[in-house]
Formats: sequence, C-alpha cells, structure tokens
Amino acid sequence: MESGSRRRDVVKTLVSGGLVAAGASALTRPDEAGAAPRPAPPARWRARSALPVGRAEAGVAAVAGRVYVVGGTVQRGGEAPEWASTAVHGYDPRRDRWTAHAPLPRPLTHVGVAALGERLYAFGGFTGVVHRDPQPDAYVYDPRADAWERLPDMPVALGSVGVAAVHGRLHLLGGRDSRRVVTPEGSPYSMGFGTVRAHHVFDPGRNAYAPAEPLPAESRDHAGVAVLRGRVHLVGGRVEEVGDNLARHDVYDVREQRWSRAAPLPAARSAGAAVVLGGRLVHAGGECGPGGGSETFDDVTVYDPRADRWSAVAALPGSRHGLGAARLNGRAYFVAGSPACGGGASRDTWELALRR
Repeated sequence: MESGSRRRDVVKTLVSGGLVAAGASALTRPDEAGAAPRPAPPARWRARSALPVGRAEAGVAAVAGRVYVVGGTVQRGGEAPEWASTAVHGYDPRRDRWTAHAPLPRPLTHVGVAALGERLYAFGGFTGVVHRDPQPDAYVYDPRADAWERLPDMPVALGSVGVAAVHGRLHLLGGRDSRRVVTPEGSPYSMGFGTVRAHHVFDPGRNAYAPAEPLPAESRDHAGVAVLRGRVHLVGGRVEEVGDNLARHDVYDVREQRWSRAAPLPAARSAGAAVVLGGRLVHAGGECGPGGGSETFDDVTVYDPRADRWSAVAALPGSRHGLGAARLNGRAYFVAGSPACGGGASRDTWELALRR
C-alpha cells in the first residue's frame, strides 16, 4: 500500500490545479532491474510544430501519413484541466502542421490506441479524474472519412490498457479496472485502484473478442507496448500504486501464443512511451522522480533484440510522463505528456532519428 502521506501529496497537487495522472516512483525492484545501459549509436532530437493545446495521457498512433493524438487530458493555458476529452489532432510531418479531426464519440482519458491497416482503433479509458470510472468503449476511426464508428464493447471496462496491432488483430494488454476506490481524508476527490492481467484479442474481421494467455506475473497498467519482429513487447508499467513501478520486459509470441522474458529495463518505469524504430525498441520518460518527488524522467533507452540488451541514447529534450510515441517515415515522434509527476500537460512534439 502506498503511504497516507503520499496519497495526501497527490491530492494536494490535484486540488491546487495540477494534473494528477499515473503516479509512481523510481523505486527499482532488485530482482528486476537491468544492468546499467551501454552506450549506443547517437540519437538526434528535433523540435517540431507544437500541439494546438496542452495534452497528456492521450493515445498516440500513426496511420495514413499522420500521427494522431486521441483523447486524454486537455489544458489550455492557465485554465483548469479538462480531465477527459474528445479532442483528436493529427500531425503531418511533411508540412510540420497539426490539424483538428473528428472528435471521439465521448470524453476519455488514458485511452489505448493502435493503428491497423488504414484505420485507427481506440479501446477503454477513464471518464473520471485519478483513474476513476473505466469504460468498455471501443471505436474505429477512418481517416479518409474523418469519422469514428462504435465497435462492440470490450469484455472488461478498463482504462490505461495497452494495445498492440499484429497479424491483423489487436491485442489488449492489462489495464486498470479501478475496482477499489479510495478517498483520502479531507479530499473532494477519490482515486481508482486495481489492475488486471487480462489479455484479449480483437479480430476486426469477426468484429469480436477472444481471450488469450494472461500477462505473466504481476497485473499492471501504464506499461510501454510495441510490436517488434511480429512479437508484442510489454515494458515496465505499474502494478497498482505509487512505488509499484516495474522494470520487467515480457514478450508475447503471437504464433506460439506464449509469453517469455527479455532483458529488463535498466530502471523501473511507468507511464513512459515505447516505439519501434530502426528494428529496435525505444523507451522514453516515465514517472516519478527519486524518493517520490515531483520530477519525471528524461532518460531514453534502446533495446536490441539480437543482443537482448538495452543501451542509453540522448535524453528527451524535456522530462515527461504520460506522453505518447509513433513511428512514421523512418522517424519516431514523441508527443505531449506531463512535465511534472502528478501535474501538468504539454504541447511539445519531438522527432527522433537513430543512427545504426
């Protein structure tokens, strides 16, 4: 259990107008932490056109030549945050320009997003603040029509579910069902707790879900998810509460329908961003800082599947958690996120290029 003082700190941040998102710490489990990452070939970061509004805890994926940012929290200047939103923006790297698109059918934050074929899929999310009120919603977006369509509900109502598209299907991994609700003393806000090991597969052809092998070991949410060489990589995440960050790295072989372990992250992280670039897995950012402080992380590590090893590359231009990432035209784009643990949103768009 997280300490009462830590919960009060989270609530204090929330009441003072900050954005409370996936709170966690830099505590590393001694049996999971990887060795210090080795140096890797240089990474080059470049700032691109800023989002029209501050965003955090949004779903991010690339399809039809654009990077899309879906739902999440929206913050306009000094205004109070819009905790769950319908906002959808698309980034065109050729023009370095953001455009507003058809909104989500309902406001959601911590929605799981992935692209499959020429469409964008969105699953779950919360409608309440601090991981409250998870939803079973599922939608598909057609960029040509600029329109969303409702899909059958997920088997379980979840927020912060990981989504991976591979071999024509979408894998829904873990998530938070918020089956326990805690209201810290003196707070007007409640907080949702409870994560799952659930693994479901959605088949667009059949328009139906099927159960798959559950996540190994701990239940978790806020994990990094990416598909590398036809396998689903699940990196880091959080078991449930502050201090429950994970360094573990699990790999799901879709054809053999089984999980295996790979080299863990060099340090436990949750609410970072994962993306595949140049045949390697990139993980960036996360929360919270040493000792449960207000800092987020800016570290970036790259996983080489041939060597089963992580290597450090140039850090993010600014520390972030609750950011998203997508690959497009040989570049990775890291978008939005909170610059402080438990608070804030950003408009930043950063482009990453890796040298071999």
